[in-house]
Amino acid sequence: MRAKIAIICSRSIATCVFGIALLASTASAQPALTWDQVKAKFEAANPTLKADEINVQEMKDEEITAYLRPNPQFTFSTDGTQIARHEGVWRPLAGSQYQPNFSYLHERERKRELRLQSAKEGTQIAGSQHEDLERNLIFNLRSVFIQTLQAKAVLELARADLDYYDKIIEISQARFKDGAIGKIDLDRIELLRVQYETEIQTAIVNLRTSKIQLLQLLDDRTPLDKFDVNGPFDLSDSMEPLETYRQVAIDNRPDLRAALESVQQAVTNHKLANANGSTDPTFGAWYTYNGSFNNPNSNQTLGLNVSIPLRIFDRNQGEKKRTFIDIDRNRQLTEAARAQVFSDVDSAYEQVESNAVLLKPYRDKYKDQATRVRDTVTYAYQRGGASLMDFLNAQSDYRVVQLAYLQLVGAYMTAASQLNLAVGREEIQ
Repeated sequence: MRAKIAIICSRSIATCVFGIALLASTASAQPALTWDQVKAKFEAANPTLKADEINVQEMKDEEITAYLRPNPQFTFSTDGTQIARHEGVWRPLAGSQYQPNFSYLHERERKRELRLQSAKEGTQIAGSQHEDLERNLIFNLRSVFIQTLQAKAVLELARADLDYYDKIIEISQARFKDGAIGKIDLDRIELLRVQYETEIQTAIVNLRTSKIQLLQLLDDRTPLDKFDVNGPFDLSDSMEPLETYRQVAIDNRPDLRAALESVQQAVTNHKLANANGSTDPTFGAWYTYNGSFNNPNSNQTLGLNVSIPLRIFDRNQGEKKRTFIDIDRNRQLTEAARAQVFSDVDSAYEQVESNAVLLKPYRDKYKDQATRVRDTVTYAYQRGGASLMDFLNAQSDYRVVQLAYLQLVGAYMTAASQLNLAVGREEIQ
């Protein structure tokens, strides 16, 4: 009776220890991240993106500098100070004249307003360029994310193939003991297992490499074994006509928007160059105290003056011409950017269509067909109805078709991501 109680207690302790270990491992494992979660972490943590965002903030601060007014000038002068005795008395400040002077440069032709407008347009351009940088970085992130999903799928396929083949080896060993097959056939079957082991190790390396790249983009230090991603890895049938994607790209591409904003800034800069060519008067006012006047009522006086530069030579004519030419240059660059948008969309769309055409028969026919052929030939070989060469060829064909299917899915999803890059937003998930 005591022995039974001891056995029950020991089993209970072992069960508790196992449960605690299981809970600890579950708590330490990080749940697999979806694409939306990976994208959110990237936007919050990527150092390249954050550095460029700071640059936009710096451009915003430049607007304050552009709208600053000129500071007034203050001048204080004195004159008429005596350097000798007067009637035997040393009075060096008795006849001095004191004159404080204030002056202010008045900017004409809306120079401040145009500088502010040009600075704001520069901030808009920097913001659009920041969005364009984010667009390209998210494409890189999406590509690595797809590579990770593909590597996971290939690893799962390799492990499933090895499990299936291990069962074939067990059956073949049993047939060898029964005398149904020879030693050489068993050796050939067992030697083929090294290919499956190699495929598994290659898939593991590819998966870990993709995770390393993904963690680098996320600026994350999570250990590889605790980091995982998850998401759909299949063909999407949500394609729209080409004209739809073209219009979406024209409305959303930030690089095209930056080009259009550059044209507007060039126009503003030309207006500013013309305004800078105008003369700005300087207004001044002063107060004078002169104790040496004989008239006691004239000791204190006020004065005003206006200083206007003479524009005998136009020192801004080169800048006027340069900014005028720059308008046409930015317009040409905008047309080039628009043509690039259409080229990107058309190329990406054709690539998606091509991959979809190749992928659909694999999904609908070839993948299942290869499975049926493998299972049928394996069944026939186990019962002596097929040769060893037929069996090995069926195994090889199955792996080729299944691996080609996964590679085509990865190529299709990468092409879909390229189309999202071309249109400027995620149209195909």
